[in-house]
Amino acid sequence: MEIKTKKESDILFIRISGDLDASNSIQIDEIIGNAVSSDEKKLLIDCKDLNYISSAGLGVFMSYLQEFEKKNIALIFFDMNEKVRNVFQILGLDKLVNIVNSKENARTIVH
Repeated sequence: MEIKTKKESDILFIRISGDLDASNSIQIDEIIGNAVSSDEKKLLIDCKDLNYISSAGLGVFMSYLQEFEKKNIALIFFDMNEKVRNVFQILGLDKLVNIVNSKENARTIVH
């Protein structure tokens, strides 16, 4: 797995490539934790190259949901492949987080 972050204006983009599982979920946890601590308000997760997400990977995002709500932080996933999107849907997580088709759609939501 590889994670790249890029700040564009007031949006923090986080691009995840490969498989997000228990062995590497600590990396995404640190990045999300640092973003929350730095008062980032717009986190857009680029899932174009995310091939797989385990329950541990999902758990990292879910563990921050209350804090995102409390601090008014937008979390949006975009460009997710069907396999990964199905995992979110099966668990009902698509009802708790925003999942959109493109980076443009994600930008529209946060502006």
